[in-house]
Amino acid sequence: MPDALRVGLPKVTVFASFSGAGGVERMIVNLCRGMAEHGHPVDLVLVRAVSQHLAGLPSSVRVVPLNSRHTFGSIFALARYLRRERPAALLAAKDRAGQTAVVARWLSGLKPRLVFRIGTTVTAALEGRSPLTKLLWYLPMRLLYRFADAIVAVSQGVADDLQQITGLPRERFRVIANPVITPDLAVRAGETVDHPWLGDPSVPVILGIGRLTRQKDFPTLLKAFSLVCGEVDCRLMILGEGRDRASLEQLARDLGIAGRVALVGFRPNPYAYLQRARLFVLSSAWEGSPNALTEAMALGVPVVATDCPSGPREVLDGGRLAPLVPVGDVQALAAAIKASLLRLPRPEQLRQSVAEYAMMHSSQRYLDVLLDRAHP
Repeated sequence: MPDALRVGLPKVTVFASFSGAGGVERMIVNLCRGMAEHGHPVDLVLVRAVSQHLAGLPSSVRVVPLNSRHTFGSIFALARYLRRERPAALLAAKDRAGQTAVVARWLSGLKPRLVFRIGTTVTAALEGRSPLTKLLWYLPMRLLYRFADAIVAVSQGVADDLQQITGLPRERFRVIANPVITPDLAVRAGETVDHPWLGDPSVPVILGIGRLTRQKDFPTLLKAFSLVCGEVDCRLMILGEGRDRASLEQLARDLGIAGRVALVGFRPNPYAYLQRARLFVLSSAWEGSPNALTEAMALGVPVVATDCPSGPREVLDGGRLAPLVPVGDVQALAAAIKASLLRLPRPEQLRQSVAEYAMMHSSQRYLDVLLDRAHP
């Protein structure tokens, strides 16, 4: 939108910390893009500004680095920013960012509308942790979340989880789909990929995407794949990097499938890989709203997902659109993968089902909540 049309529109600020190339960083960039394209001045205030995704920001979004080592350590810098810039609304993009923003807003002496964005199912993420660890997470949430004007959850499951933790009334929460589907998604999906497996349509490729960590439960995917490839000629490719790489490579060798598995690391354009995959599999132990699953469906790629908290059940309409299997169930995941490889895809139905995840639609709903213009 031309600058002349931005005159008079209130400024919105997004407060976050970028320290990698994960889905959260990508969604924040998409959200800033969308709000800017709706004509609003947008500042992205960052505790840390280390991410390849920042290259995707348009020039109309101003990046304000606070150069702090820790989110809580940026309280005074954020308060100074608020006094200087006086934004109409402040979106805190994670739990610690939200807690920091509460204190910084108080110190600033100003009252911009404060909205939290929470993108994960907290109780699932803390499963198995000690009672003390859980207390140290839950107590600040119960004390500080009440100072937010609204809390955006990326799925209904996340909203229900947050309400249970905080005890806040239902009307304080909004559920808004992630701004996953960008206008250039199809163009990027059409870009070339140099991996030889994706140029051989005779052997289908199963794709997983995510950080190589406990959350994504790639060991279950490897074990399920080992059962499938014994019956169906196929290959498994996983995009992502993380601390579990060595253990996953060893597991592939132990299962005798190392020659059929490729851990290709982080790729800045995963869509080109998705477009050429025969099947996308989400094997996560927990999620908030799984972006890669949504992107696969937007590209018409068949999917299989675990019924983890939270998100896949909502995205897949309770399993109507694609198979949902129990978390960690190797046999069930293998059966769903095998059946999906043999089933005819329904690309148009998948694409239509995720329309609410479009960047411009999602960012408009965020603006409505941030500026208190409408309550969905």
